[in-house]
Amino acid sequence: MTKIDFRVIPFLCILYLLAFLDRVNIANARSFGLIKDLNLKNVEYNTALTIFFVPYVVAEIPSNILLKKFSPRIWLSGCMFMFGLVSVCQGLVSSYGGLLTTRFFLGLFEAGMFPGCFYLIGMWYKRSEAQRRYSFFFSSTTLAGAFGALLASAIGKMDGLRGYHGWRWIFILEGVLTCVVALIFFFCLPSFPEQATWLTEEEREYIKARLQADQGRSAAERKITARDVGRVFKDYKVILGGFMYFGMIVPAYGYAFFAPAIVTTYGYPPIKTQLYSVPPWACAFAFAMCIAFASDKTKHRFPFTLIPISIAIAGFAILISVHNHHNVQYAALFLVAMGAYSAMPVIVCWFNMNLGGHHRRAVGTAWQVGFGNIGGIIATYAFIQTDAPKYTKGHAICLSFLCLSALSCCAYGVAVWSQNKQRDKSPVDVGLTEYEKTELGDLSPDYRYLL
Repeated sequence: MTKIDFRVIPFLCILYLLAFLDRVNIANARSFGLIKDLNLKNVEYNTALTIFFVPYVVAEIPSNILLKKFSPRIWLSGCMFMFGLVSVCQGLVSSYGGLLTTRFFLGLFEAGMFPGCFYLIGMWYKRSEAQRRYSFFFSSTTLAGAFGALLASAIGKMDGLRGYHGWRWIFILEGVLTCVVALIFFFCLPSFPEQATWLTEEEREYIKARLQADQGRSAAERKITARDVGRVFKDYKVILGGFMYFGMIVPAYGYAFFAPAIVTTYGYPPIKTQLYSVPPWACAFAFAMCIAFASDKTKHRFPFTLIPISIAIAGFAILISVHNHHNVQYAALFLVAMGAYSAMPVIVCWFNMNLGGHHRRAVGTAWQVGFGNIGGIIATYAFIQTDAPKYTKGHAICLSFLCLSALSCCAYGVAVWSQNKQRDKSPVDVGLTEYEKTELGDLSPDYRYLL
């Protein structure tokens, strides 16, 4: 598996790191005068954050269908180049309307990155070995947060160069980096195991056989139809999967978009604010990997969703109740980042790897991420400038959605446990052909869900 690990995971991590960096670097740009230069008033900054999620949510499922049609190498690298180009344009805008336009197209081109990468990883690894790969991939978001803050603190010193303020250089340089990497990745990104030319025929057959033994046949050769999409949504567990992720997105994006603004209320200047934003991201990465290894070691997911969610709840509880002790408030940011960004990869991996076959996994993963990211719209209005410095309303909203996610995880856990018990008691041989079992995916009587 080492050969696959080095060929699949690093490229997808870099891809999503740059995607997340281009998405949330507007929070860093805000500290360097974006609001003042574009003369943004009231909630116009929050609206600029919100407009990103409109195409991002709508395009998730179509993007995964197109990814399967064109191959991950072509689709993902093409989208990556386009959102890098849009990021450059974001650094050149001169009005609120221009900012809204670039944020809209940034959301459109980034829509396929996260569900596409998760879908692709799920087609390479067995369920019992996937969590640490998922978490390492997902933790590229925490690395992006840390790297973005460090990069912004350095780029911010270019303020005034060639007549551009520091916030413009943040968008321009990070966008150029993304475009260059996208051109390289057109030749390097992995595709599905069935299409991997860098594997021998024997290796491709081995990968196919081990995944079939773990997850059943994939039906990779058949196109996804509208009927396939409709069948997926008849399963109530798919709806629960969406709510599990939806509840986590609000606190996660709330932190990503507004952590620098929260740190600013502690009285730090812009560059120091960026530097203080780095340690919570770094700790979140380390904790997420610990959770992932423990989850894979025990071959369980459910308890490893509730543990980090509880930590995030503790963090927000401190933030909502402590307002005059900056060290305690700053420590609470560590708990929020560690909890939110450790629970999310477990939730997505648990749901994604419990979906059998290309069709159910492609549609189900895109649904979970697409529906979940509606929470991003809520997050953008959770922390309003007029609520500073306490942000009581924002912290309360995040607490509520963490509880929603925890309840949804419990409901999903009970659902898969009960269906496993039911299938254990039912006869395995019910006269289904191999083709019919393939079409059923995880709904096949032979399939057992990971709890």
